[in-house]
Amino acid sequence: MKRLLAMSAAAMMAATAMAAPEVGTPAKSDSLSLLSPDKRIELNFYLTDKGEPFYSLKFNGQSVIDDSRLGFEIRHEGGVSDIQPFMNGWETKETNTVLRPSQMREGFILDSSARTTVDYTWETVWGEESHIRDHHNELAVYLRQPMSAAFGTETDGDRTIVIRFRLFNDGLGFRYEFPKQNTLGYFIVRNELTEFTFHEDLTTFWIAGDYDSNEFIHETSPMSRIAALYPDFDRSGNACICPMPVPGVQTPVMFKRDGGGLYVNIHEAALVNFPAMQLEVQDAGEGRTKFVSHLVPDALGNRGHVQTPQTTPWRTIIVTDNAPAILESRLILNLNEPCAIEDTDWIRPQKFAGVWWQMFAPGRGTWSYTNEPNVQLGITDYTKTTPNGTHAANTENVKKYIDFAAANNIQGVLVEGWNQGWEDWFGQFKEFVFDFLTPYPDFDVVELREYAKSKGVQLVMHHETSGSTLNYERYLDRAYQFMKDNNYSVVKSGYVGPIIPRGAHHYDQSTVNHFLHCIRRAADYEIMIDAHEPVRPTGLHRTWPNYLAAESARGTEFESSDAIGNPPEHTTILPFTRIMGGPMDYTPGIFQQDMKYYDENAKGHIHTTLVKQLALYVVLYSPLQMVADLPENYERFPDAFTFIRNVPTDWDYTKVLEAEPGDYITTARKAKGEDKWYIGAITDENARTAVIDFSKLPLTKGKKYSATIYADGEDASWDENPQSYKISETLITSDSKLEIPLARSGGVAIELR
Repeated sequence: MKRLLAMSAAAMMAATAMAAPEVGTPAKSDSLSLLSPDKRIELNFYLTDKGEPFYSLKFNGQSVIDDSRLGFEIRHEGGVSDIQPFMNGWETKETNTVLRPSQMREGFILDSSARTTVDYTWETVWGEESHIRDHHNELAVYLRQPMSAAFGTETDGDRTIVIRFRLFNDGLGFRYEFPKQNTLGYFIVRNELTEFTFHEDLTTFWIAGDYDSNEFIHETSPMSRIAALYPDFDRSGNACICPMPVPGVQTPVMFKRDGGGLYVNIHEAALVNFPAMQLEVQDAGEGRTKFVSHLVPDALGNRGHVQTPQTTPWRTIIVTDNAPAILESRLILNLNEPCAIEDTDWIRPQKFAGVWWQMFAPGRGTWSYTNEPNVQLGITDYTKTTPNGTHAANTENVKKYIDFAAANNIQGVLVEGWNQGWEDWFGQFKEFVFDFLTPYPDFDVVELREYAKSKGVQLVMHHETSGSTLNYERYLDRAYQFMKDNNYSVVKSGYVGPIIPRGAHHYDQSTVNHFLHCIRRAADYEIMIDAHEPVRPTGLHRTWPNYLAAESARGTEFESSDAIGNPPEHTTILPFTRIMGGPMDYTPGIFQQDMKYYDENAKGHIHTTLVKQLALYVVLYSPLQMVADLPENYERFPDAFTFIRNVPTDWDYTKVLEAEPGDYITTARKAKGEDKWYIGAITDENARTAVIDFSKLPLTKGKKYSATIYADGEDASWDENPQSYKISETLITSDSKLEIPLARSGGVAIELR
């Protein structure tokens, strides 16, 4: 008999503990099914005759995920007795007495199952909505595996594992749970066997598997072509890469059926104490393609160290019949734990300007104070070096940015290059580069602290770790206290280059744990985080809302140095991929597109119109938005800059009016606590018309809204005339519909009040 438990918000919080197993007669042929609340999605789970766990997923009666394996290969009992080097790191020498390889892929018996239904609404600290509904049906499958089956020898005892499925109206989340047990205390993950098998050759928006970087341009191809394209995937321009040794992709990865009707997104949620999941691509035969979990290994080649009780991150499959519903999904957030910070009043979404683009615009500034090489932390006396005259993070220059922020509704000012050590660290694999405490001689910490305070502006700290997580953790508490003492409320952290300890990766278990440790410790100091080069987000900002934003993808900086930059379609793909896991600090707002403006020999070019840069503040969601260009460029276009001054960073409601990955997106958002709406529409390299149907928004019937429309000029295009725009005013009601032409890689931005 199957039980469904309808739960209130309070009861939901204890759902896992309350769910009583539904005990039946164990049988390897047992199968279980689960429907989403609206009954459009169906999960099926079963064990084969060999006791192998499999699942499948249907949407509207049609298969989305064909029969796909679940499970693990592990090394049982932990410990290392003998290690020996090999080509790409280390591997453990297995012995019967120390590291006994075993499997958790077959020989399982279905002991019991439990079902619950959850339906409640929770309030966000900040976000695309002020309130989010969590409505799902859950199936927990309790599996028992005799030890003799696990090891293939006569061994006493059983071990258990729980596979928990949660089915929402927009997709599935599932994870593995390892209860505390005598037969499974410590173990090493050799491989996770989770599969996602497709029988249909869907168009895929993907970046190549890599253990250290995801700052790549997306490839668009049929999934059947990924393996063939993988060897030639362009990884240029990255400070640190480590490609997967087999063809594969990173998550989030987006799929669509040509002609529409099916959209699928695969990612993970709540990545805690586990390596990031990438996906190997395999030909499954009969026209099918299989994506298999590929966990990022550590320096020893292991793919996770587990001590029970422990759970894995959720593996997520969002599936809909229209592209806007993908962008409106909150499934990943709902699979994360509730907020862990009791008092969140100090967490404030905001805009910030700062000393940053100055170092990318040719000839305008540098991070380093001197050109002298071989500087050493704690040894080099910068007062005895010769200044290079181009150091941007000097007191007088920072004051100009503070004045600019104070005059333009910008809450923060970022300063990169303020601290000693920037001269020769890049590419040197140095461990001791920065102490996060000691400024250059021309940067007066106290004077700037008081000046910013007098202007009502918060300073934004910059911590470039040079990839040395060890060194950063040594200084972490002192660095955070230094911030508190000097009026810094947000830190932009960076992890450029290979990770130290050497042999570790940006996305392995230990570094994932480092990133979360910094977020948790920052919360103790009431500090907000903007992480660059970290593991891509997985919705943890629900639990730790001081984690405002991250980079974790190819941002605006790539536009400054070469002609490739970010192609026009780039920002029409990011919301369907990287941003599915959490906000991105893309650094929009560049008004001067052609870098030849600064240097006639420069090759960089922003691949958008000026108006598309405005629209990105709405389309690319982040509670921490940079006003990235030089202040003098905004002064050249003051009427267009008005939109950036006005646009909020926190929202009550979001509606995606139209979208297709790689083509176009039109997004409308209601400002937090105000009856103001902001709409952004962007397109790829093709000119098109944005259709903005206000009847899709919950506007007040009979009420008239004044709309300021920032549109591309009739002669605008990203490459030939990007700064052509026009501004108009009109009245809008809930029955209105606008059709606005977008230039090639252009956009439109609307303020409705």
